[in-house]
Amino acid sequence: MAGLVSEENQKGTAGRSGPETGDELQTPVLRISQLDALELDSALEQLVWTQFSQCFQNCRPGLLTPLEPELRALLQLLLWRFTLFSSSATVGQSLLSLHYNNTFSSSPRYRPLSRRQKLGLALLTAGPCWLKERSHSLLLCLGLNTGGPVSERDSGLLQKGLRSCLNLISCIAQLASLINFLVFLRKGCHPVLAERIVGAQAVFTKPNVVRDITYQYMNRELLWHGFAEFLIFLLPLINTRKLKATVYSIVFGGGSADGEGGRDVHGVWKECGLCGEWPTMPHTVGCQHVFCYYCIKSHIIADACLTCPKCGAEAGQPEPVKIEVEMTGRQ
Repeated sequence: MAGLVSEENQKGTAGRSGPETGDELQTPVLRISQLDALELDSALEQLVWTQFSQCFQNCRPGLLTPLEPELRALLQLLLWRFTLFSSSATVGQSLLSLHYNNTFSSSPRYRPLSRRQKLGLALLTAGPCWLKERSHSLLLCLGLNTGGPVSERDSGLLQKGLRSCLNLISCIAQLASLINFLVFLRKGCHPVLAERIVGAQAVFTKPNVVRDITYQYMNRELLWHGFAEFLIFLLPLINTRKLKATVYSIVFGGGSADGEGGRDVHGVWKECGLCGEWPTMPHTVGCQHVFCYYCIKSHIIADACLTCPKCGAEAGQPEPVKIEVEMTGRQ
């Protein structure tokens, strides 16, 4: 009896395995998960292109510009070869426990994409971007073998007609993508038109996968974002030079760091109180320190309550000063 019961249990379990697999396959994938997978794939492509272009940053400027559409398409095909072609899932889908299912198959079980579907998805993803970038160059190539006024006129009409056809095709494709996205928002499958054409639908790789949403990261981001906005609002209101001069006067008793106002023993001013260089068109603002005219004038225009960065005195109107010049007689 025990053997019969165990055998019946095994048969029941085997009989239920098929419908459970079908139910798991029909578990709807959240729309936000599918959109997040697309965003992750786009970010990965941009990251790969950035790393690739940095390899040529020391070369001649504009070296990759003539071949940029072809290089981008080649990188997309390489990513397709090592992700979608190998595992029927992109990098973004793998991170979210998703992969593509063949919707053309009538079986309730999971069926991976065929090679033809994978190739079609790659061409529909990389091909339109390349064609959009190279359409102008391809139209110009039609007029290379023309000669004479008649042929030039015919070539111009041909290029104009082809350009109009390309614009019409582009508008139709954009309209179809918009309609497909609206259908995706309504039904929750095929966010990209290429997936609907080749029959690829994102499904869960594991049974009963639940999207775990935590708001801790979001709370931290909101906190730091608010703190950064507060600092951006507060920092321009703080007179850092006056604060520095006040702290310096409290700590060192009001004396300046350079003794007699930036002068040497012979009374010759040797540096600007702002830029630290030899003063050009030296001016003073009421204290013993000297500044370049353009330095002190620009700071007074920017800050009406400017104080001397050396001694902390209130800055008045700039006045020119005379510099004593030492003359050394020849021996």
